[in-house]
Amino acid sequence: MFRSSIASAGEGSSRRAPTRTRAYRGLLARFRRADGAGRRATRLVVLATLLWPVALATGAQAANVPTPQTDPFYHYSGLEPLSKIAPGTVLKTRIEQYHIAGVPTSIRVVQLLYRSTSELGAPVVNVTSVLEPPSNVTAPYAVAYQSFYDSLNPDDEPSYAISGGVTLGGLVNVPESALIVPELLKGYAVIVADTEGQNADFAAGPEYGMLTLDSIRAALNSPDTGLGESTKVVLYGYSGGAIATGWAAELAPTYAPDLTNHLVGASMGGVLVDPEHNLTYVSGSKIWAGVIPMAVIGIARAFDIDFTPYLSSYGLELTYRMQKASIAFVLGRYPGLTWAQLAKPQYSTPANIPIYVEAANQLIMGSQGTPKVPLLIAQGANGTVEGTSGDIPGIGPGDGVMVTGDVRSLALEYCQQGVPVQYDEYDNLAHVGTALPWLAQTIPWIDERFAGDAPPQDCATIAPGNPLTPLPVPSGT
Repeated sequence: MFRSSIASAGEGSSRRAPTRTRAYRGLLARFRRADGAGRRATRLVVLATLLWPVALATGAQAANVPTPQTDPFYHYSGLEPLSKIAPGTVLKTRIEQYHIAGVPTSIRVVQLLYRSTSELGAPVVNVTSVLEPPSNVTAPYAVAYQSFYDSLNPDDEPSYAISGGVTLGGLVNVPESALIVPELLKGYAVIVADTEGQNADFAAGPEYGMLTLDSIRAALNSPDTGLGESTKVVLYGYSGGAIATGWAAELAPTYAPDLTNHLVGASMGGVLVDPEHNLTYVSGSKIWAGVIPMAVIGIARAFDIDFTPYLSSYGLELTYRMQKASIAFVLGRYPGLTWAQLAKPQYSTPANIPIYVEAANQLIMGSQGTPKVPLLIAQGANGTVEGTSGDIPGIGPGDGVMVTGDVRSLALEYCQQGVPVQYDEYDNLAHVGTALPWLAQTIPWIDERFAGDAPPQDCATIAPGNPLTPLPVPSGT
């Protein structure tokens, strides 16, 4: 069985500081082409990215910080069973400074250990970080930012990076500061949960959502955050962060109805809707194919599934090696990788594995509820830029890793259920590039939700997408 305790053999082990490459020059080119809100959003992303090598070099000298697996703060030792403690209850509190690549800033952070729920419904604990604005909060507003750290390594959690820990997989904390700082400067508190949980259950959408909702509950329950009964909250996140954002919005009415009067909107871009479609889409791609074994490991952990009987010798070797891999060190490393290479011949498609199908069907966004808040959804559609073909029947184009037709179908489904949805599709952009216009749209959109403005919606103009029908569960084992 794949579990987080199995050590990685080499994935993401290098500690060399990144250097300025064509990627940086590309960001600068985007900055020069952008104008207005796009230029302001791009400026923040470019600044954080260009400072990455400097911050990493400085952060390497930071004090040694205990990892989440060794730090007592991350573990519950109380006498009362977790099953008898309500989700969102604060179990521990500590005060930290907001760090970027190990370098402390003046931003005060309240970190909370809180009770939440696993994918299988078991009581678990998790950590969230509540960043306080540099000036006094002028209005009872908070944003819940969901990170795109996308890692199978628990040490890459945002809370560890925020408190001063440095890992290569956790260095998404550096560019993500460009998405967080603007909200702090407006006087908003920023809530950043470890959305994958303490086992790093990569791609387990409903678990992401519950951990996110309970992090908001904990932030509101804590007397140390300055938040409370009158606080309004907007959710936002891109890519892996969109998984948490979307599922939190979807599950909130049933899992956390007490947050109804607090949540006022959710913005997400680069959205994972149907994992089975996504694995088919990226199979054989040049850059994103490595996400396939990562998803196998994440689903195995979250659902407590043993996939080893179904894997080929290469599949076993690769999944063993990737137990603590971050997506940052998988991209482009396995060009042309397919599911068929990972599996035994009789399981050449994951749809032939009953336990996989049962789990994957539970991960289709839109299948477990309806958001009650306005949504902003952005999606790219030119995945060929990132080396992924868009010609698979029934799947069609995507942004390189996310399937555009699936996202349209999700948006339409929510529209039909009365949710105000603003959907923006970028036909010329892939996954990475779409993050910039999404951010440019999200920053003012958040302000409008707090101001109580009527939410924009364009449901009538959204084109039909792909069927999001659950897979039939095959007979046998």
